[in-house]
Formats: sequence, structure tokens, C-alpha cells
Amino acid sequence: MEPTITPVDASFGAAVTDIDLANLDEAGWAFVEAAFIDYAMLVFPGQDLTSEAQTAFGRRFGAIEALVPGMDIPSVPLSNRKADGSVLAPDEHLFQTLRGNEGWHTDSSYMPLASKVALLSAQVVPPEGGETEWADMRAAWDALDTDQQDEIAGLSACHSLYHSQAEAGYVIETGAGYGYHDKGAPLRPLVKTHPVTGRKSLFIGRHAYSIPGMSEDASRKLLSGLLDVACQPPRIHTHRWQPGDIVVWDNRCLLHRARPYDVSQPRVMRATRIAGDPATELATTGPDKRASGFVPSAANS
Repeated sequence: MEPTITPVDASFGAAVTDIDLANLDEAGWAFVEAAFIDYAMLVFPGQDLTSEAQTAFGRRFGAIEALVPGMDIPSVPLSNRKADGSVLAPDEHLFQTLRGNEGWHTDSSYMPLASKVALLSAQVVPPEGGETEWADMRAAWDALDTDQQDEIAGLSACHSLYHSQAEAGYVIETGAGYGYHDKGAPLRPLVKTHPVTGRKSLFIGRHAYSIPGMSEDASRKLLSGLLDVACQPPRIHTHRWQPGDIVVWDNRCLLHRARPYDVSQPRVMRATRIAGDPATELATTGPDKRASGFVPSAANS
């Protein structure tokens, strides 16, 4: 049976059925690879992949980024449910990380080597809420007028998990975990050219701050304004998870965010992140002004 592909209700993305990712042959992979480049986000309903199978599928896209430094854990749980069955408390580090993920972002832009591809699967979902949304930054760039494009074409911004978590109300100590570095914040252009398609897109999101040559207030106003305009229909898609679903997307041109849910209910997901090509995703780093002790701005505190 040939795979079936059905575009979703947005400027990007498609659902793929009649395919078995756990037993993918070369013809099946060629289909997935081509569809991924065309649509940037693919939903595979009801796959029920094991952690090992998800990892194996992820490796087809490239080298897996270690989400736990120093440990070979290529696919990691993103869950508010602890080993004893209880749910995370608001003062726990992982709870704060998961809540921070409710802001629009691209994975690992705050690390020297940004992510190329991300995979996320669902094991347990809450009865309401907990969806994931994606936003098309290619279409967002295309929607800007020429003057707006010219205004931002040569600009860059720092990316920091200290910044984004502080803006969400969480202040993290230096070196507390993945992404909380002491080696400097990556500086990335606001406009990114996709290394495969050649399409331009906005490279923004909650991790971005501090545009060189601009004041903090002006940087915040420009970045938040771009984000507000970019993440609007028809450039967004919301996926209501069912257990067994897996979604794969292109971090180089899409933003995503988790949606709120009743945190007394379990939400158990599994994430796999594919490292970017150093030729296109490696950034220079400089001092990270949003490291330990940063106080959120008054507008967000």
C-alpha cells in the first residue's frame, strides 16, 4: 500500500497515513524525506513507536542531539508525571521548563549548534488542552512588505534559555541543566535561508533578545512585534494529540509551542532532536547578559 499524504489547514504541514515507520524500507524513507522538504512538518497518526524505534527513525534525518549532556539518551521523556505516578510541582525545574515551552520557539537556538529536525510523540495526553502548535516562518517572511524585509535583513539577535525562562518568570542558576550554559549566547540572523530549499524565513521566537546596535527596549519591541504578526492564520496549525501519534518538523523554518492544560493531569511525550549541520546551524557566541540572576522585565514579571 502506498502512503497517503493529506495537507493540513495551513501554509505548511501534512498528515501521512498508510505507512509503518517502525519498518520503513528505502522507498518509504524516500517518500518521507521528500514530503518533509515539501511540507516542513509531518503528522504520523497512531504509530505507537517504542523509544528505540523513534530513535532509529530520527537517525534517518541526521545525528541525534544529546538532550542529556554526557549521557546517551537520544529520545527523552517530556513528562509532568514522575516515576512514582505523581505530577510535577510548580517549583520543580522540569515543570518550569515544560511551562516555558508554551511560548513560541525553535529548539536549541540557544545552543551553539541549533537543531535541524525535531520529533515528538505522545504516550499519555490530558482530556483537554496540551496540544502543540506550529507556525510557518517562511510564509511569515513572505507576508512582510519590502520595507519591512529590508529593515530586518541585516539584523541579528542573541538567543538564550536564561532570557526566555526569565521572561516566563523563572530565574535559573548558571549551568543548572541543558541549555543553561556559561559559554555565551549564540548570535543568529533574524532572517535565515534554508540550506535545502533556499527559501528565506524569520528566525525569531522566545529565546531571541538583544539585537546588536539597538536598545533593549527597541529590540524587545521589534522581536515581539514580528512574533505577533508571524504567528497568525493561515501560518499556524494546531495538533490535538492522540496516544501513538508522532510529529516531525523542520526547526530551521518553523516555530512551535505547547498549549496549556490542567497540570494535575498527566501529559507524557517523548522527544528526539536532530543536530544541525555545523556549516549552516553553528553560531558564534558572546556574553550572555541573561545568565544567573537576571530579573524579568516589568512587562513580563
